Amino acid sequence: MDKIIVKDLEIYGFHGVYSEEKKIGQRFLITIELYTSTRKAGITDDLTQTINYGELCHDIEKEFKNDKYDLIEKAAEDLATFVLLKYTSVNKVKILLKKPWAPIGKPVKYAAVEIERSKHIAYIGLGSNMGDKRKNIDSAIDKINYNKFTRVLDVSNFYETEPVGYVEQDDFLNCAIKVETLLYPDELMMLLLDIEKELKRERIVRWGPRTIDLDILLYDDIICSNEKTIIPHPRMHERMFVIEPLCDIAPYVMHPILKKRIIELKDEIEK
Repeated sequence: MDKIIVKDLEIYGFHGVYSEEKKIGQRFLITIELYTSTRKAGITDDLTQTINYGELCHDIEKEFKNDKYDLIEKAAEDLATFVLLKYTSVNKVKILLKKPWAPIGKPVKYAAVEIERSKHIAYIGLGSNMGDKRKNIDSAIDKINYNKFTRVLDVSNFYETEPVGYVEQDDFLNCAIKVETLLYPDELMMLLLDIEKELKRERIVRWGPRTIDLDILLYDDIICSNEKTIIPHPRMHERMFVIEPLCDIAPYVMHPILKKRIIELKDEIEK
């Protein structure tokens, strides 16, 4: 991946734990690396096909002075989020934030924090079999898309499917969506659980009826298993109501454990 680098942008800011730091202020040096494709700009020699370094520096300065933080960790985190949200062509950002006048009481060149943050692609399965099923799913998609840190990129077709496990209930309406997100897997899962609560999801009977069901199917190519989040979804490859809508929007995405593309998993279920 290509990079655009701005090194040691000097900004006078008002961040620090001590009240004097927020009153008097001090120098900060910011180095920012933007991971983005410069191919079009390199071919066309057109400024509109790349990121304007001057505008970037002014944007960074304005955002950095927009608030007063105790910690440079928080300042760096918010800067990374700002850049990833504003500059849509940037896939990853690295920020080195130096504090040369840090009140340490020892002779040091600077104290600093360096972070890397990226955009991620997640695939989410949605299902509903209570009330207005289509409205429930559309509401969930809207809430996901409305969140500052998530953006819905694609939506599959909708499918009527029979219930699995507990069969004494109405048929489901299912679909899948592709989402770009800045959230980590556990954070994304918490967002989905909150949306389920907002849409009156109740967990009474396992595999029972529900207003909305939101599952992370895939997240980049990671394999994750903890108390909160299991990725890939452990039973997705066995369920046509998951694989069929997922195949609409991600047929050639690879299952990171099975090492098979989604379209291959669909073919296996259909045999």
